[in-house]
Amino acid sequence: MTDPAVLTIDSVRSAMRNKQTTAAALVERFYAFIDDADRQVNGYLTLCKERALAQAGKIDALVDQGAELPPLAGVPVAVKDVISTAGVRTTCGSRMLENYVPRYDATAVQRLEKAGAIILGKVNCDEFAMGSSNENSAYGPVRNPRALDRVPGGSSGGSAAVVAAGTAVVALGSDTGGSIRQPASFCGVVGLLPTYGRVSRFGLVAFASSLDHIGPFSRTVKDSAQLLQAIAGRDPLDSTSADVPVPDYVAALDQPIRGLRIGVPSDAFASGLDPRVEARVREAIEVFRRAGCEIVDISLPNNQYAIATYYIIATAEASANLARYDGVRYGFRNKDAATLAEMYRRTRDQGFGAEVKRRILLGTYVLSAGYYDAYYKQAQRARALLAADYRKAFQQVDVILTPTAPTPAFKLGEKTGNPLEMYLADIYTVTADLVGIPGISVPCGDADGLPVGVQLLGNYFAEARLLQLAHHFEQLRAQAPASAQA
Repeated sequence: MTDPAVLTIDSVRSAMRNKQTTAAALVERFYAFIDDADRQVNGYLTLCKERALAQAGKIDALVDQGAELPPLAGVPVAVKDVISTAGVRTTCGSRMLENYVPRYDATAVQRLEKAGAIILGKVNCDEFAMGSSNENSAYGPVRNPRALDRVPGGSSGGSAAVVAAGTAVVALGSDTGGSIRQPASFCGVVGLLPTYGRVSRFGLVAFASSLDHIGPFSRTVKDSAQLLQAIAGRDPLDSTSADVPVPDYVAALDQPIRGLRIGVPSDAFASGLDPRVEARVREAIEVFRRAGCEIVDISLPNNQYAIATYYIIATAEASANLARYDGVRYGFRNKDAATLAEMYRRTRDQGFGAEVKRRILLGTYVLSAGYYDAYYKQAQRARALLAADYRKAFQQVDVILTPTAPTPAFKLGEKTGNPLEMYLADIYTVTADLVGIPGISVPCGDADGLPVGVQLLGNYFAEARLLQLAHHFEQLRAQAPASAQA
């Protein structure tokens, strides 16, 4: 069978149907590949081979019976370690949950397995999904498979890295401020942020509840469409999941794009953008222009407040959500303390890493008496202004195009001493989470051998439109001469 590193959902399903391999054999092959290829990348934290082989046995039984195969039959999937998996350790990249084993599956995981997918294991991430480089994990940094001295992005760096390395066909990640799209850009894969409420958050360990999303990573846009098809839809276990019909995302991929209007914000190429990234993104704009799309200049006047707004709201919600990790109910507990207060203090000091502590302190500060109105309340007002800007923009255009990240992947350790510089790595991505709209990052070329992604943002529940445009762009780039794919 084909090299695991180039498999797609369709090729796996076809191989199952045509009996070119068995699901069990494919699982064994992937685990052997993980054992060899993941040593340098450090993508996987926990493997679940027994569970994977049990699911593979079900798929092989369907093949033997000649039954219709489910849409993700036999597809090996990796799951970010902030998403609950029954009986499989879920650490959130933290010492606080080093030995935590959930009793239930996240809804997204349930839906994946119902669609025939095979969960290989849980992948590394920034602690509690807080980070832009995947250097904040208590279990060591993930390395970018495209350049091992570089970060894979964060916080879903493990999810992006294992797809880029080929040690999973697709993966689930989470996005709170860019944590799917930015690592997708850094690793040269596709990363999709669904509309808030499109995919159930039940079983996703909370970072910032009004911002958190679950979404797919893949090597092709079609694979992301198929993965989203499986996990999207209303879930009674999540009160924020939307009761909105789920369209046929795959059927929409080949719809024509001529005449669609693509908005480019006036600040898309502001100072601080790496000129190599700017060149690749401008080339992407020209690809769409040649395909018959109309390129429209637009203004998003409140974008300048997005980073400050995000880091107030996100840290405030993190402070509240992480208050539960107190050493009493579950997770790590310091056993040497003489008093309850000392146990709380030592548990949280030893269980949390530096970045998580920083965000808890920031969040506690902006929620405190005397500062709530000045910071948190003002941030919520700015969030409303941002949403109004985007609603106005989508009256003029079908999608909005920007760079995904201001730079290619930076070196390990390069920004760890400067939190503000690290936070600015999310400058193009945080607005979509604040507003709740969908976005996708698609590879658009390289900068001196490092991947660059272009980001498309859509109106609420317009994932089909994003996938359609991204798929055409992917196909047009594949058809272009190698010399044109810088």
